[in-house]
Amino acid sequence: MPITTPGKCRGLQRLSTPRGSLSVLALDQRNNLRQALNPSNPAAVTDAALSAFKIEVVAAVAPAASATLLDPEVGAAQCIAAGALPGQRGLMVALEATGYTGGPTARNSQILPGWSVAKSRALGASAVKLLIYYHPGAKTAPAIEAFVRDVAVECAALDLALCVEPLSYALDETQKKITGPEMRAVVIETAKRLVVPGVDVLKAEFPLDSVAEPDERIWAEACAELTDASAAPWILLSAGVDYETYLRQVRVACCSGASGVAAGRAVWKEATALSGSARAAFLATTALERMARLTALCDALARPWSAYWQAPKVEEGWYHVYGN
Repeated sequence: MPITTPGKCRGLQRLSTPRGSLSVLALDQRNNLRQALNPSNPAAVTDAALSAFKIEVVAAVAPAASATLLDPEVGAAQCIAAGALPGQRGLMVALEATGYTGGPTARNSQILPGWSVAKSRALGASAVKLLIYYHPGAKTAPAIEAFVRDVAVECAALDLALCVEPLSYALDETQKKITGPEMRAVVIETAKRLVVPGVDVLKAEFPLDSVAEPDERIWAEACAELTDASAAPWILLSAGVDYETYLRQVRVACCSGASGVAAGRAVWKEATALSGSARAAFLATTALERMARLTALCDALARPWSAYWQAPKVEEGWYHVYGN
């Protein structure tokens, strides 16, 4: 079993439940959240409004998660300063700028200007998350793969855990997204190529179109294939599906080797259409209960991250060479 480092081990411990499953409340959205809060005029949603929404969601729901994923622009520092983020829970901070550059069939990602792995470590993050747009057949694939390796090297130098989140896209401009058998093939191949040394967690898409393929036995086969393909523990993102669908996906994924979830809109999306006491009531009841149920499910069924990474053996005088 591969041996991790002291800092990465501590980060994974902070992100997970005592059993070692990961149940992450995901709230790093920026432009998509503006759209959800004001569909008719997203540009009218100020940064302060985004921060206020995130603070409210995190304060209500994060206690039921093992960790929270936030962005550096309007989420992480603001939630810390407001006292919304529970001190006994892990913090994962996004590295990337929102959106992508390049054409729709040759997408590129970049680190948020002014932000870095080092600043994430200084902020107190237990891990960083890097979102990339990726298709193994895209002409930008080699550059994206090199980008991931470079960030992995930076994280290793600072002994900070790295979670990679690949989002797939179609190479046919007439397709809005990948569907059918291609979805499974792309998600599996992506795990093989991008879970390189230094990547500690894979935040993965569900490895097939669960609407087009309703048979949960095939879901399980695809998730087991993803488990075999990934050299690191993988957690399932919610990708905007409704909560009941996500719950089914999570149950199948965890029974097939997933190590947990990164649950976003499936938990809290209805809150974007509410305000005042109605929003507060929804978050304190429905959203909190959803997150708690997901955490309990992961703790019962998920494969612990320690099945992948072994804590380091600490030799006498280890601190003399640590970080060299």
